[in-house]
Amino acid sequence: MYLKMNIHGFALDSIAQRPVVLLKDADEANTIPIWINSADTLYIVAELVRHDAVAKSDRKDLLSALLGHLDAAVEEIVIEDMKDGLFDALVGVSVDGETVMLPVRISEALVLALKLSLPVMVADHLLKKISQCDGDDDERFSDADARRFVDFLENLDPADLGKYPM
Repeated sequence: MYLKMNIHGFALDSIAQRPVVLLKDADEANTIPIWINSADTLYIVAELVRHDAVAKSDRKDLLSALLGHLDAAVEEIVIEDMKDGLFDALVGVSVDGETVMLPVRISEALVLALKLSLPVMVADHLLKKISQCDGDDDERFSDADARRFVDFLENLDPADLGKYPM
């Protein structure tokens, strides 16, 4: 079963210093953050800007023109699973009455969702996987671990970190 979610926002995660796209369901009861790399950010921001420009003209982009010429349509965008921190996304394209599920990168799926104003269907098991902790005590931090980490951060000299371009 799938949960229908929409792209709710786009921001910079101040802790990870990476762009993040937020998916939310209609009730805003469930949120899924999807961290993306800097190169993929350009595609998403370009689509947001392009979406505003296209609304003012009759021109179609290459994908829209190609889908129209082939009498094909994007039916659905699905996030099926997550492996090693990376999301597996699929795009369902309908051609001659048959839907073909094409594996794509998560950023491509998000751009398509924006371009076509489609919801993103997220597998229920994935939502549970993201929102639940494993529960193993070995993977949790003790109070002493947390205190050592806070001490480490407080004594960290920013000069030691260097500069990392975005």
